[in-house]
Amino acid sequence: MATIAAYTGPSAGHVMPMVGVLVALRARGHRIRLRTTRAMLPRMRALGFQVDAIDPRIERLELDDWHARSIRDDLHSIMSTFLQRGALEGPDLRGLLEEARPDLVITDINCWGAAAVAEASGLPWAACAPYAPFLRSGGLPPYGPGFRPGAGPIGRAGQALFDRLVLRPAEARALAERNALRASVAGLPPAATNDDLVRSAPLTLVASAEPLEYRHSDWDPDLRLVGDVAWEPDDPMPRALRGIEGPIVLVTTSSELQLDDQIVRTALEALAGEPVTVVATMPAGVDPRIRAPSNAHVVEFAPHGPLLDRAVCAITYGGTGVTVKALGRGVPVVVVPWGRDQFEVAARVEHARAGVRVRRDRLSPTQLRDAVRRARGMREGALAVAEGLRAAGGAERAAELVEALLGRRDGGDDVDRDAAAGGRSR
Repeated sequence: MATIAAYTGPSAGHVMPMVGVLVALRARGHRIRLRTTRAMLPRMRALGFQVDAIDPRIERLELDDWHARSIRDDLHSIMSTFLQRGALEGPDLRGLLEEARPDLVITDINCWGAAAVAEASGLPWAACAPYAPFLRSGGLPPYGPGFRPGAGPIGRAGQALFDRLVLRPAEARALAERNALRASVAGLPPAATNDDLVRSAPLTLVASAEPLEYRHSDWDPDLRLVGDVAWEPDDPMPRALRGIEGPIVLVTTSSELQLDDQIVRTALEALAGEPVTVVATMPAGVDPRIRAPSNAHVVEFAPHGPLLDRAVCAITYGGTGVTVKALGRGVPVVVVPWGRDQFEVAARVEHARAGVRVRRDRLSPTQLRDAVRRARGMREGALAVAEGLRAAGGAERAAELVEALLGRRDGGDDVDRDAAAGGRSR
């Protein structure tokens, strides 16, 4: 039995995947020492974890990239927030390690300061990535706007221009500022490239799988596709949603404020006359001015699993967690990417032929209604993604790979052989 220290950021979309892995590790007999958001403490204690809250100042540093007017501004805003959080995460995680004396550390991939302290600790260390990491990968377009692979000469020229004018300057800035953060919170030497920083953990668990995720020839052995690992609390369905009959279209917005409520407003208008029940969840808060038609319900929270079991389509903002959860049940999706990594999620949905992308600047009731109708005809692609996610192994496979790190530390061979034989990225 090992003691595993885990550290999350403040985003619920990142907490749930890590908790799924921790639940699997707890079931294998390991002790879990978790530091996470204050709102999650009662739930985590109920799971048998020893848990306390992250530095409250971190939770107050909310992403404000919704102010951004370009991808360049979006990247800079996100980096600024992660760096500010990182300066607090470093000493916060160090305190946890001193208290818990763990055998292994797991950190959220967005926790840059925690990552530096985990690396400097010399302990076995894994990172949890709810989305495809911001990496360059051979044969694929530059990361960010959701470029489609296999573009022709004109498309490749546009991608090269974006890479030169936007992505490379952003990477250079991120590298310099993250290296400064690494030095200040952990005394680490500078990394040579941004990719070296993203891949600094010996193991990164990526919560996706082919055919949703692209095939990467250069990800092994440290980046592993493990499918859907997210944990969902066993919460009761809100009273207003009980007894719904017939097909459901689930609409979701981000748990971190990004002013994507226009997706819900447009969906309510687009589907008001359709023979479906629309259920919209808005975890960042419901605007009381929203008026739902007779075939719709708008709530702050609801368990997505039972709703998706009845859904014929899901309209998402492009968050990997809910998109993977829908596709994992064979439910095709309409993705309206609003920012952050969401353009890349939308591109991957199109790549898998499991749904439709609607551009934010073209969002209208007519466009969205047409997209839902087209997506409902793409169930075959959604089912193929569901099979790929199942084959990747989920939280159980992730737990095996984490135990492989412990096995290497302790001199164990059986788990290492299993990881080498079965843990290649699919």
